[in-house]
Amino acid sequence: MGLDGSNDTPPPASNGTPAQKPGEKPPSSSYKLKFCTVCASNNNRSMEAHLRLTTANPPYPTISFGTGSLVRLPGPSISQPNVYNFNSTSYQSMYDELLSKDPRLYKANGILPMLERNKGVKWGPERWQDWRIGVPRVGKRERVLRPDDGTLEGAAAEADYKDDHGSVGTEAGTVDVVITCEERCWDAVVDDLLSRGSPLNRPVHVFNVDIKDNHEEALVGGRAILELADALDAAAKEERDAWTAKVGGGTNGFDSGQAHTREGFDERVPGILADWQERWPNLPALWSLCWF
Repeated sequence: MGLDGSNDTPPPASNGTPAQKPGEKPPSSSYKLKFCTVCASNNNRSMEAHLRLTTANPPYPTISFGTGSLVRLPGPSISQPNVYNFNSTSYQSMYDELLSKDPRLYKANGILPMLERNKGVKWGPERWQDWRIGVPRVGKRERVLRPDDGTLEGAAAEADYKDDHGSVGTEAGTVDVVITCEERCWDAVVDDLLSRGSPLNRPVHVFNVDIKDNHEEALVGGRAILELADALDAAAKEERDAWTAKVGGGTNGFDSGQAHTREGFDERVPGILADWQERWPNLPALWSLCWF
């Protein structure tokens, strides 16, 4: 089992890496695309990419999700995974439980260091299919009810969105780009978006960067995703400036994702991906223009 519950058994660096502190705003004068990273369990690949994007200079507004039915982490054997619920289990509680079970095992296989990283990025794993797109991500997280007795999950009720890295800029509950880390996750995201019926009529670019589910490949994949984000963001800024010049000022339409204002950017995305793929031939990519 991979670190994200998957079935899977020298690149250029970005400019600077000062971390965005929780609640810290990017420079007010800079426009940034908003990103979402996705893997199976929202633990390894999507979280490494989440961290990379939010420690860029300046940082990208970023959220992350998993597409599995449950969070599955490797256990003492392949038939004994550690299983947790999305949305109501914190990275801290997973860390504490596994540390108490077998600290030697979970340090050796990298699970404890991974959770240590994760709990510094956000509160806990979230499930893509439960994401209410367009609903503000502000204040306390949604209170999660226990399925057995309907009582509130206290820990989840205390978590605040503003404590997540990348929360600033994602308060409106939408993003411009979704990047998955496995083809089955890309399929799940695209299918889910189709089933939602595009109520916001807002375009979103959905990429898949196929990353093997282990620590080493997640690090490489995180760098590659940041490079793709940089290229997309640079093009978006150019097209935003071009739109502003065309209409004689005003960027509200572009910033809010109105389709007709972003046609220039949308048309450039396939070329951007093709150039990126030439630089990262060992990370097969997919792309689709979808709608929120």
